[in-house]
Amino acid sequence: MLTKRQIVDFLEEKDEVVIEALFRQADQVRKKYVGDAVHLRGLIEFSNYCKRDCLYCGLRRSNENVVRYRMTIPEIFNTALEARNLGLQTVVLQSGEDPHFTIDDLCSLVRSIKTDIGFAVTLSIGERTYEDYKRLKDAGADRYLLRFETTDPVLFKKLKPDSVYEKRFRCLEWLAELGYQVGSGIMVGLPGQTMESIADDVLKFKEIDLDMVGLGPYISHPNTPLQGSENGTLDMVLRVTALTRIVTKNAHMPATTATGTIDAEGRQKALQCGANVLMPNSTPRKYREHYLIYLDKICIDEEPHKCRFCVESMVIGLGRTISSDAGHSLKSASC
Repeated sequence: MLTKRQIVDFLEEKDEVVIEALFRQADQVRKKYVGDAVHLRGLIEFSNYCKRDCLYCGLRRSNENVVRYRMTIPEIFNTALEARNLGLQTVVLQSGEDPHFTIDDLCSLVRSIKTDIGFAVTLSIGERTYEDYKRLKDAGADRYLLRFETTDPVLFKKLKPDSVYEKRFRCLEWLAELGYQVGSGIMVGLPGQTMESIADDVLKFKEIDLDMVGLGPYISHPNTPLQGSENGTLDMVLRVTALTRIVTKNAHMPATTATGTIDAEGRQKALQCGANVLMPNSTPRKYREHYLIYLDKICIDEEPHKCRFCVESMVIGLGRTISSDAGHSLKSASC
């Protein structure tokens, strides 16, 4: 187990030979604990409405330049059905924190996708009540992604002024208690972030025993209070990816779209230093250009089938294989 001091040292290391050795070690840990297969998750961004006003996010409620959209429940279901026809076995339903969708609507949707399509279902819809989480789990939801972005309470309050630090982590506790496979993560390179806080983040992933960890670079959006701030770098994202793999061992870790946005080979590089998941975008093309947490997002002008086969080619090009299962958590035999 790496100590906080060791993690900070790797984050600050100047010797490229040392960092390349770190990446090789992370890749070996990945191979040992999660294997060579890459899991594909079909991403459906079904609403870009959000009641939150996070300083870094292009979907923040104060951004009046966003063209807002909501997919209907039948649209979401049919999009999931199309993802199955592309050979996917799991779907990620993601949105801003949009109060328009009632818990009855969401439970009905999850139940239909589970029963009629047979998908594993991941939800990424923000903070809800314990009862909501329970009802969604009872309806069949398998996984839940709720990123905390930083373990630094001062930075959290600054970047997420209408969120409560303690509540975020309480929600993660509830999700684990209810039996979800729980995912969280951070943005690397946030304004005000320190190497020490990143090290705390990596250790927190291990402490709360996450099933999934998502990492990507901070990318500035011009219609936010942080416009013009420096973006995160691929080098630092890869370092954090490698360190997270070494510390968590068998957590599922996606090579994120944001990582591919800042570098054309970013996702491939992430897969070579610890990542083992790709998330082809299954969102209908007409909506993609409006789900912009950051600008210049890749793949927004592609149809879902093209994204699906693009990522498959990427995996094959690395000498890896596409997983033949739904990619459930490796943390417990019961999953």
